[in-house]
Amino acid sequence: MQTLDKCLSESQAPASFIAGIAHLLNCSLYATRLLLKNKDLFDDLLENHGQIYAVAQMQQFLASVDINDEFTLKKTLRQLRQRVLLRLIYRDLNGLADLFEVMQTTTNLAEIALQKTLKYQQEWLQVRLGVPCDANGLPQQMIVIGMGKLGGGELNVSSDIDLIFAYEAQGETTGEKPCSNQDFFNQLGKKIVTTLDDVTEDGFVFRVDMRLRPFGSEGVLVPNLDALAEYYQNNGREWERYAWIKGRVIVGNHQQLSKLLTPFIYRKYLDFGALASMRDLKIQIQRDVVQKRMDDNIKLGRGGIREIEFIAQVFQLIRGGRDTSLQIMPTLSVLTLLKTKCLLAEKVVVELTEAYVFLRNLEHRLMYVDDAQTHELPKSDEARNRIATAMNQADWPTFLTQLNDHRKKVQDHFDATFNDEHKKNSQPNDGRESDIWQGTRNDTEALQALTDSGFSDAQQTIQHLKMLRASSRYLQLPSLSRQRFDQLMPLVIQQSAVAKNADVTLLRTINLLESICRRASYLALLAEYPQALHLVIQLCAASPWLAQYLAAHPILLDELLDTQNLYAVPDFFAMKKDLSLRMQQLSGDVEAQMDAMRHFKHAAIMRFAAQDIAGKLTLEVLSDDLSALADLILQVSVQTIWQDFKHKHRENPQFSIIGYGKLGSKELGYASDLDIIFLYDDTHENAAEIYARFAQRINNWFNSLTSAGLLYETDLQLRPDGNSGLLVSSVEAFRAYQLHKAWVWEHQALTRARFVAGDAAIGQSFEQIRIAVLTQARDAQQLKTEVTTMREKMRASQTFVTGMFDIKHSTGGIIDVEFLVQYLVLAYAHKHQQLTENIGNIGLLLLLSKLKILNQDLAESVAFVYREYRRMQHTLKLQGEPHMRVNPSTVSAHVGAVTTLWQQTFA
Repeated sequence: MQTLDKCLSESQAPASFIAGIAHLLNCSLYATRLLLKNKDLFDDLLENHGQIYAVAQMQQFLASVDINDEFTLKKTLRQLRQRVLLRLIYRDLNGLADLFEVMQTTTNLAEIALQKTLKYQQEWLQVRLGVPCDANGLPQQMIVIGMGKLGGGELNVSSDIDLIFAYEAQGETTGEKPCSNQDFFNQLGKKIVTTLDDVTEDGFVFRVDMRLRPFGSEGVLVPNLDALAEYYQNNGREWERYAWIKGRVIVGNHQQLSKLLTPFIYRKYLDFGALASMRDLKIQIQRDVVQKRMDDNIKLGRGGIREIEFIAQVFQLIRGGRDTSLQIMPTLSVLTLLKTKCLLAEKVVVELTEAYVFLRNLEHRLMYVDDAQTHELPKSDEARNRIATAMNQADWPTFLTQLNDHRKKVQDHFDATFNDEHKKNSQPNDGRESDIWQGTRNDTEALQALTDSGFSDAQQTIQHLKMLRASSRYLQLPSLSRQRFDQLMPLVIQQSAVAKNADVTLLRTINLLESICRRASYLALLAEYPQALHLVIQLCAASPWLAQYLAAHPILLDELLDTQNLYAVPDFFAMKKDLSLRMQQLSGDVEAQMDAMRHFKHAAIMRFAAQDIAGKLTLEVLSDDLSALADLILQVSVQTIWQDFKHKHRENPQFSIIGYGKLGSKELGYASDLDIIFLYDDTHENAAEIYARFAQRINNWFNSLTSAGLLYETDLQLRPDGNSGLLVSSVEAFRAYQLHKAWVWEHQALTRARFVAGDAAIGQSFEQIRIAVLTQARDAQQLKTEVTTMREKMRASQTFVTGMFDIKHSTGGIIDVEFLVQYLVLAYAHKHQQLTENIGNIGLLLLLSKLKILNQDLAESVAFVYREYRRMQHTLKLQGEPHMRVNPSTVSAHVGAVTTLWQQTFA
């Protein structure tokens, strides 16, 4: 210490630095040894301790040394490490650096050391063996992949670096005595490892661990990319998927590797089987912890760093294939993203983040003591006091209390994410449902048990279960999938029994399970989350249409997990932002964009349906939400399609979409199509042709059937001149047509039309045209004749079923109400411009009564009837009815009110 004291006295260092040195020496034996050994390190620290050790400084240090042999390379790299670590430890212990700086600086050091070593050793080998080339003579490069904390940019100061080496393609070198590329890169790999890993008089650079490569220690040191692809396709294991989440190319071509490995790491579908796999992995680790008595291991023990990483990464494995934004590496960044996406509660993320920072800081301080890779809490009083001081705690008991608090929170959150105790609690108590499903009870006992449970046709239910158990679809399931299916069926029987329509509910749920059982992940989801299964059964009980919708889009099962989000009021601004971001991320891949937009729409529909079934939405709110969803999708579609449209001639299209019918009046139902027309206002000489192609692209985008289903059916018949007219019209052509050529029925359609997407200025022009047309003075008698004639034509074109009332088309039905309102708007809007407001049929009926055009009582009655008709339509749709027909006796009063208003209006 005499040398160090002399340095301090001669340096005239400020008191703050001297205090910092004292704290450093108190907490780190390794730093003490470095300072005693090399005065240059003290001088460097005195001069630069206030600065981050930047990448440029590391490179400058290496460039300052003439490295012409391996000995000098090794010595220089180790001297660089000493300088970087000494400054980093000083800064961290004295509050000048945060966790991010420690991790990033150490990661930068590892990357620079790897790059320098690879460059030197490859050049050295090429002088002796020649340049490795493929069969076409193209030079081949080593690819170095950083795994674990190196890959994630979270490296510890004394950590191993987990590496995987690869090279591009087989071939041989160009030397006088050529060798195979395999031999060349194996030699290069060994050289890299020994350069970094060997312990010399200056220590080591990084310990290197190569065991994560294919086949581990038994595998070839440097496989080529074809060998990597074959291994992960045929032999890759679940834990390797977990490890590769943080795989990152440090040197070499990252695009080839990403294309090869991303499908292995991230499944295209939601992979809830990852929960069980990672739970099993953690159990194996915990078993080792117990056997090796590593309870005080802050990395592997309960509530440790690994559990936080597992929580973050299981969400990545489950969802990363579908949501590429989750394919990121740093643990803290993943946690923040999980909070943003509402996959973890804010409180959970805050506690996990605080624990992670605390534990990683503790991990570093354990390593600072002796530059040893340790995660064990110390046993001696002296060592404990050193760590407590380094963690800025008064004493060991105070520190331990804080540590245990963090570990307890991590443990609780880990158990909430991974433990399956909730599944045990949700299993049938007496096992009779299991016996019924497995067929281990005789039919008499099974029939009685089902009848007692609430099934009205137990005999038929038994037959359905037997048929399912004997079906090829069930028998051909992989063993794990069949095990999950067997786990689910007793719960399905038990929970279906309490539904009002137990037999029907069970059958619908069975049909759903049959349709999704080929995808093991969906069975895993329902097995892992019984509350999601419970909600599925509720939806099946309420609506066969919803059951079929789930069967057609089983990816929506994921929506049922987060009930807080499921029942939340939709934030359409945030939804639009999210969809736009997804489209940007998938730019260039039209098929992926189309699928992602369909998934987005289906997920929103499922959330609305769940709220609807739960009685949380009025009919008007549901229609508003469905219409707002369609608007949003149309708006994002215009932006997305134009960005990749090869004929575009400007940054933003002077083009808009106008909604008619139920879209225009914001009265959409679950399966409504979209009545739309396209307008443009652009002086470009080829504008008509450009926008016609663009409109066709939009129409194809919506109507194409992809693997994710259909987006919306569109109907373009309301454009000028109908199906014989141009697909897209200029604003002026549309104005001229509406004012001089349009039929009365086309003016009727304008009463429920509005701008929905595209250029807002064109939307304003359209609205001006609409108001000008609707406020024209018309001959009342002629208008009556044309409206009633058109209504009779429509009625004559329909086929009616004797003894049934068609809610939409029959006399006194929905279309009569709509024609009444449209006629009254056209007849009176020139006197009362407020009738041009797009407020829906119910709003217009009430406005007409307020203006004394209609009798108030009759107007309110018809408004009520219109709402009831729509409610009936909605109910029939949810019940899977193909036609909107009811018994006439149930609507006689409704028909009476509508026909009375019709007769009074058109007399």
